[in-house]
Order: sequence, then C-alpha cells, then structure tokens
Amino acid sequence: MLRSVLVLVLLLVALPVSAAERSSRTRVSANGTFSVRLVEKNPGQCTLEVSKESGPVWTLAECVGGVDDLYFVSNDGERVWVLYPLAPKGTVKLAGKKNRKIPAWANTAVAAQYTRRGQVQERRLLEFVGSRELPEVRQMAQHLKWLEGVLGVPGKGPRLTDAGRIEFETVGGKTHQLTF
Repeated sequence: MLRSVLVLVLLLVALPVSAAERSSRTRVSANGTFSVRLVEKNPGQCTLEVSKESGPVWTLAECVGGVDDLYFVSNDGERVWVLYPLAPKGTVKLAGKKNRKIPAWANTAVAAQYTRRGQVQERRLLEFVGSRELPEVRQMAQHLKWLEGVLGVPGKGPRLTDAGRIEFETVGGKTHQLTF
C-alpha cells in the first residue's frame, strides 16, 4: 500500500516536469550580434526566436525543427539555417531511370533555411551525400544519422566559421558549407 502511494506521488510530481517548456541550445551569429533558439512550449507548439542582447528581434511561431536540432543565425539576423542530425527517413522515391537504385529514404530534408517572413529553402540528403556514400549513412527504424561529430558519430561537429558560413562533414567524409 505504501509503495503504491509513493508511486502515485512520484507520477504526480513528474507530470508538471514533463509538460515544462523546453528549448534548443542557443547559438550566436559569427559576429556575435544575434542569437537563435527554438522554444517548444508543448508538443507541436514551438517558436523560433532570434534575439539581440536588448531582446527579441523576431519570432516565427512554427515548429521548424526540434530542440535537439542545430540552429545557426546569419550576421544580419534575417536568416536561420536548421540542420537535422537525426533526420526522419524520406518516403518519396525520386523519379527517373538514373534514380532507380537510390532508396526513398535518401530523399529526405536534412537542412532548411528560414527567413524572418517564414520562407523556407530545404536541402536534401543527396545534395550532401553521394550515392556511393549512402551505405555509410546510419539508419535507424524511422530516422537516419548523416552528420559527423553529433549523436555518437565520430568526427568534427558542425560549426559556424568567422566568415559566417556553416561548415560540416557528412558520414562520407566530405566537408560542405552552407551560406546565408
């Protein structure tokens, strides 16, 4: 009886903690002027926040990723790149004869650039990982790991250079850059 009461009390105490607001790691622009983070108030209810020291500059009330994704803001604070290190597998196969041997999971969005007006530009896995390197992509049940240096994949993690570019290595060992 005492054990049942203790379990019930622990569950009641844990419920408010699970409903608490969560946020991604805050990242700063290359010039140090702006910062970006995603705040998840509830599942499916998020806000992307770009701020200065003086306070918020703009927000986008949209779940553009999760709290574990990587966010990078431009030096002018107008654009944000989101890298999805644990990307959901794509389900739409590419059309055409040359894409016959490429699996549908390779056609997944792994990065997206958002503007303060909500415009989005997506980049797909095949833009970074060639068809020969696809076997090196670590597949899970519904997600895939494609970046070095995150989620237990050895290598250097994605970083923002002094020139304001995002530099990262894919599991194929190639270095790529994203510009704002």
